[in-house]
Amino acid sequence: MTPLAYDEFNAPGNTYQNMIDCSAVRRAGTSDEIAAAGAFLLGPDAGFITGTDLLIDGGVIASLKSGRFNLRVR
Repeated sequence: MTPLAYDEFNAPGNTYQNMIDCSAVRRAGTSDEIAAAGAFLLGPDAGFITGTDLLIDGGVIASLKSGRFNLRVR
């Protein structure tokens, strides 16, 4: 959890919590999880990975694309 995430939780409404509830893992990610992905990409096991985006979002984008979560922009 980052300071920005805490700000989102404290914002009016419950959009951020709904987003997490609709995600596959149903929780916020940790800085250690993000660091582990970075370490993997910088390590020898990722030597053949090039030019890709790695989504580290617990399934939030999948929930948006499936319609499980509907992000309303004001």
